[in-house]
Amino acid sequence: MFQNGDVILGGLFTIHFRVAPDYNSFQSKPQPVRCVEFSQTGLRWALTMVFAIEEINGNPDLLPNITLGYKIFDSCDSPSEGLKGAFKLLNGKDRITSNDTCAGVPSVPMIVGDGGSSQSIAVSRVVAPFAIGMVSYFASCACLSDKREFPTFLRTIPSDTVQMRALVRIIHHFQWTWIGAVAEDNEYGRFGMRSLIEEAAKFDICIAYIEFLSPGRTRERMRQVVNTIRNSSAKVMIIFCGESDAMSLVSELRTQNITDIQLIASEAWVTSFQMWTAETRDILTGTIGFGIRRAEIAGLREFLVKLHPSTAVDNPFVEELWREIFGCSVRISNQTLGENITASFYKPCTGIENLETIETPFTDVSQLRISYNVYKAVYAAAHALHNLQSCENGKGPFLNKTCGQKSNHLSWQLLRYLREVRFINQFGEEVTFDEDGDPIASYDLVNWQKRRDWSVDFVKVGYYDSALPEGEELALDESRIVWHKTGLDRKVPVSVCSDSCVPGTRRAVRKGQPVCCFDCLACADGEISNQTDSIECINCPADYWSNVPRNQCIPKEVEFLSFHDSMGITLAAISLFGACITGAVAAVFLHFINTPIVRANNSELSFLLLISLIFCFLCSIAFIGQPSPWSCMVRHTVFGVSFVLCISCILSKTLVVLMAFKATLPSSHVMKWFGPKQQRSIVFLCTLIQNIICVIWLVTSPPVPVKNAEYQSDKIILKCDVGSIVSFWSVIGYIGLLACTCLILAFLARALPDKFNEAKFITFSMLIFFAVWVTFILTYVSNPGKYAVVVEIFAILASSYGLLICIFAPKCYIILLKSEENTKKHLMAKNVQP
Repeated sequence: MFQNGDVILGGLFTIHFRVAPDYNSFQSKPQPVRCVEFSQTGLRWALTMVFAIEEINGNPDLLPNITLGYKIFDSCDSPSEGLKGAFKLLNGKDRITSNDTCAGVPSVPMIVGDGGSSQSIAVSRVVAPFAIGMVSYFASCACLSDKREFPTFLRTIPSDTVQMRALVRIIHHFQWTWIGAVAEDNEYGRFGMRSLIEEAAKFDICIAYIEFLSPGRTRERMRQVVNTIRNSSAKVMIIFCGESDAMSLVSELRTQNITDIQLIASEAWVTSFQMWTAETRDILTGTIGFGIRRAEIAGLREFLVKLHPSTAVDNPFVEELWREIFGCSVRISNQTLGENITASFYKPCTGIENLETIETPFTDVSQLRISYNVYKAVYAAAHALHNLQSCENGKGPFLNKTCGQKSNHLSWQLLRYLREVRFINQFGEEVTFDEDGDPIASYDLVNWQKRRDWSVDFVKVGYYDSALPEGEELALDESRIVWHKTGLDRKVPVSVCSDSCVPGTRRAVRKGQPVCCFDCLACADGEISNQTDSIECINCPADYWSNVPRNQCIPKEVEFLSFHDSMGITLAAISLFGACITGAVAAVFLHFINTPIVRANNSELSFLLLISLIFCFLCSIAFIGQPSPWSCMVRHTVFGVSFVLCISCILSKTLVVLMAFKATLPSSHVMKWFGPKQQRSIVFLCTLIQNIICVIWLVTSPPVPVKNAEYQSDKIILKCDVGSIVSFWSVIGYIGLLACTCLILAFLARALPDKFNEAKFITFSMLIFFAVWVTFILTYVSNPGKYAVVVEIFAILASSYGLLICIFAPKCYIILLKSEENTKKHLMAKNVQP
């Protein structure tokens, strides 16, 4: 397509999707290249350039003295055809002969195009040495931002780096950690996948597979790709391809009945009406992807529908458009159409066909995204020319610059103004290029939704704007999204290699697999994880422990022998019962105080012994309850003093019994040293020594309550620490020393020929005492915690009951049940051996 003007802009557009294969036999002259698979949208893009140029030419304010023209070629989505078109633009001729040279000034100072990244890379490398500015409307490969390799390349579509960053933000937002990707096997696809890998790694998103579609798109290769998709557990897939490749892939997915994949579209096909068919809508429903910004270009549809078959001479693509839309031929000829189809297969057009009466991809202006990019590219060139024409050396913004030639527009001079262009277009968008030749990146998040009439509706459900502050670039309206295979319930699809680890567990990566494939291991005791997919478990503070689900630290259970425990209640009851029995025995002795058996057993020491036993029983109650500084001091000191008082009384009674028989010998004066005063002195002195030990203990290092969290990790054992170990064992050892002395004396007096031998019962009581306390020491050392306290109370009660029963039970038996034996005569009678 050509239109003359003062300045002619070049254009390269993908009006056909591919080049027909040509199998040369090398025996004849090769035939001209044939472009097939006509694209209505590609033609609309080309005519948008024409429309923009005519609109600029009609604007007296923008370029009042310059008329723009155009020269547009079809690149057929092929780098070789794109290069051929570029050479024609450079040389100014449609055909290059062997005699032509590339010397002189190029016929166009700037090119709008090309549509694909591969074509743009090839063309940019050719036109760069001539300093020709090239503004692409659809080439998004990140590689084209490298100004060292592509110094004259600019574009109005954002780089794939930004697009992939936006796509990964979406993937991360919906917690898809296991995704697949299919891309074109060219610069567009490979650079896009490199950006995907780099961005996905920032958010721990794993890529299950990356498959590349070869340019030939053979059926065998397509089947291999689809088999990979079927065998993968990933349920979300990015299709980073052009429209034709994406269509071929979706068709193969439909053929193999794979309809459970949530598709993510690249901007190359995210608003392609041609892909929505009765066969593919089940797969494409719910597709999401970022499309470049949309605009409603006033007057464009009216311009497009004005096309008439009469323009076929100047616009050769009108013939193909009419054949595809109306199924008729404008010109009957043997001209080859497609690969094996000729014009003779089409009926002649009647002339009443009208584009206004039908809706086709060519006339559809509801999703003007790429067309809008073309529109912006043409206006950028116009504003660059305007700045060049209005430039005055040494004035205004050009104070330190030299203006270019205004009559003979050189490409390198126009390129400088093109790089610096900045204006606000009629849609309120700022058009400018950064140092890499890229525009301000902004996308619309598009969701494919099915209308009631089964047509597709591209619904905007969010946007991504890289100009916004970090963290605010992405905005979503999730309530408007319709997901694939979920319908109106709005349930977000799930695509993970492993299900999320619930709080209370941590992730353990499987050896040799990506980080997204893991096992969930329960946190150990004392550790928690309170977040989903925790990498590590957290140790609870010292006084806290993990609960059963391992998702919260709770205060450790404080363990001590409580009055509320059944064991504590039982021991307290036994203790009080023993004290009451002891009191009852004392009452019996008091009532029968004048009887021979009471008088013969030293009633004063007996009553003192009974009182000490009451204290022994009651002191065990001090061991029950929450330890406090006072209770810890009371329980140990009262215990030590009570038992020493008790053993001292028994020791004194044993000495009296032993010495009483020694006193029966002639000329013996021993009993005068063991009278009542001496007996009191023995008890007082023995008890005083224990009191001194206890005072020293309380002054130097008294018992204190402590928390022990080492024995049981999930509990805090609250106990009384003895403080000074030396003092504690001194108290115990002193009791043991007195008991041992008492045992030896009682053993010596066990065979005395009394009718009632008290020494024998004292011996029994001391044996029980020693057995209980030796067992206590062994058990106490091996059972810390409240059970150690239970053992200690049991030892106190057992030894107290042993003393009470062994010493006083026989006497009470005689007093209460054998009163006839409670006489002086009976007591004085000697045992006669048979």
